[in-house]
Amino acid sequence: MRALQLISDREVIVNDIAPPPPPGQGEVQLKIRVVALNHIDVWGWRGMAFAKRSLPMTVGAEASGEVVAIGAGVSGLQIGDLVAIYGAPTCGVCRPCRDGRDNHCEHPGGVHGFHLNGYACDLANMPARNLIKAPVGLSDVATALAPVTFGTVEHMLFDNAKLLAGETVLVHAGGSGIGSAAIQLAKKIGANVITTVGSDEKIEKCFELGADHVINYREDRFEGRVRKITKKEGVDVVFEHVGKDTWAGSMLCLKRGGRLVTCGSTSGVSAETNLMMLFQRQLHLLGSFGCNMRNIADAMEKLAKGTVKPVIDSEIEFGDIAPALERMQARKVFGKIIMRVNS
Repeated sequence: MRALQLISDREVIVNDIAPPPPPGQGEVQLKIRVVALNHIDVWGWRGMAFAKRSLPMTVGAEASGEVVAIGAGVSGLQIGDLVAIYGAPTCGVCRPCRDGRDNHCEHPGGVHGFHLNGYACDLANMPARNLIKAPVGLSDVATALAPVTFGTVEHMLFDNAKLLAGETVLVHAGGSGIGSAAIQLAKKIGANVITTVGSDEKIEKCFELGADHVINYREDRFEGRVRKITKKEGVDVVFEHVGKDTWAGSMLCLKRGGRLVTCGSTSGVSAETNLMMLFQRQLHLLGSFGCNMRNIADAMEKLAKGTVKPVIDSEIEFGDIAPALERMQARKVFGKIIMRVNS
C-alpha cells in the first residue's frame, strides 16, 4: 500500500509498504479518507529535537477513515462507518482514561504522525476505543477536522478557559486552522470576538466567520488596539497558540482576573512572564493539550448541524506535502490544508 513517509528532515516521499494484517482483538482496520495538516506536521518535518521517533515514519496527525474490517471484541462499529481518529494511543486503563480525560493519560504512546506512524497511508489498524463515529451525513473532510482542529478548540475554550456568553475573547492567528475554528465556536455561544491576522486579505474572511474586530498585527500593535476596543478594560480570555511573539502582549490584553489558555508555541517555546502582573492582576494561565473523546464528539455534532463549518484553504494531492508545510510555516494559509488519501 501507499504511505507518505518522512525519511529525513524536510524529506517526505511516497513509499510502497506492506499493508497491515487483519485487525486484532479490539482493533478496527480503516481505509484512510482525508488527512488534515497541522503545525505538529511542520514541527515533525523540520526535525524538532523533542520528537523521539524512528525513520522512515508515516506522517499525518489528523484524519478520517472508513471502517473496512473489524477485529474480535469490537462493538458499536460496522463496516462502512466513517470515523474520526484520536491522535494518540492512550492506555485506556489509567484513572484519567477511565474518567474520560483521555489527553491526561498516564501512559500515552506518543502522537501519531510525530512520534509514531501517522495516517497518511491507505490502511491503518487502530484500537476501536480511539475511534469516534461520525454523525450520519457528516463529510469525510469535516470528520477529519474534528480530532485536532475543532476538538482542541472545544477543550481550550470551554473545558479550560470556561468561556461564557457575553465575555470577550482575543483569538490569535484567526486565519489558522484552530483560529478559524475558535472564532466560530466562540461566536456561536454569544462571546465577543477580537482576532489577529497577518495580512489585510485575511481581514474580511475573519469577519465572515463572525469576528467582531480584526487586527492586522503587522500594521498595529495588537495589545494597543485591544485596549482601545475594550475601553482599557481588557479581555476575559486570550486564545493563545503563537507563543514567544505574542506572549507578553497577550498578558497585557487581559482584564483583572482574566484567563489565558494556550495550546501551542509556533513562534518559539520560551517567553518571559511578568510575575508581578500575574499575581497583582490575579491572572490565570492555562495549559491545554489536545482534547478528549467527548470534545471530538461534540465538535462533530456541531459540524453536522451546521453550527460551525470547516474552513478549507486548499486540497493537495497525495505526496505534495512539502510545499504545503512551507506555506503553513510562512503563515500563508487561511484555514486548513487537506490531503485526500482515498475516496
